[in-house]
Amino acid sequence: MQKDKWLFEITPKNNLLDLNLKEVWQYRDLLMLFVKRDVVTVYKQTILGPLWYLIQPLFTSVVFTLIFNNVANISTGSVPPFLFNLAGITIWNYFKSCFSATSNTFNANAGIFGKVYFPRIIMPISVVISNLVRFGIQILIFVAFYIYYYTQGADISLNRYTVLFPLMVLIMGMMGLGLGMIISSMVTKYRDLKILVEFGMQLLMYVSAVMYPVAYFAEKLPAYVWIVKYNPLAVVIEMVRYILLDTGSFNGLMLLFTVVFTIVILFLGIIIFNKSEKSFIDTI
Repeated sequence: MQKDKWLFEITPKNNLLDLNLKEVWQYRDLLMLFVKRDVVTVYKQTILGPLWYLIQPLFTSVVFTLIFNNVANISTGSVPPFLFNLAGITIWNYFKSCFSATSNTFNANAGIFGKVYFPRIIMPISVVISNLVRFGIQILIFVAFYIYYYTQGADISLNRYTVLFPLMVLIMGMMGLGLGMIISSMVTKYRDLKILVEFGMQLLMYVSAVMYPVAYFAEKLPAYVWIVKYNPLAVVIEMVRYILLDTGSFNGLMLLFTVVFTIVILFLGIIIFNKSEKSFIDTI
């Protein structure tokens, strides 16, 4: 008897590090469908729709400028405070969006996961890609204000490290993906983590140099500067400002540390995610 040839063969995963990229590629249409769903349906039936992509960073930058620069007198040097804050908020929002959505993967999609098979890792990957679309829209707003301030004579400029900007974005996306998959796997058993994550994100923003230069923190709180200095998120945000605004500092060793940290977190997230997807439906 001739052995039947199946189009797809679903087998248990024995290797926790197995991304099964071939299978992910076979389900690429589904991946794009999830990406489209995430982009289109978030602000569906809202009055302003996609304009919320622009309103959020703009309003946050205005508030940060008023409170931290005008009231608290945090200096941003020769860089306009609004543009300084907008740069930090834009790259931070990409990480935050990736992490927040990915960390709720199993809970938010339990109904789908329990009814039909597809590579589960497609879901968090789709989150990172869809948020990249939003990030692209927001970076255009930054470019518009950058051109405006530059024509007004602001002391800002790009430098030779500008080519590393895509790497900074990739680091933020992969870090959000890795950390999100770790938390998502833990939330299936410990629901309190979801509340802790929401609270923790607010605290994390304050130690990630989103609204102040690292040098300012080092000057005011030198005993605690290590909290910011060795925070991979703060490293990326500081380097993004250096790349785009030519302010702050660029540290090659800290960049290497951040890249290694991101890779470790991503692989750890894959291991935990692959292990949890086998039994999460029984505990969720």
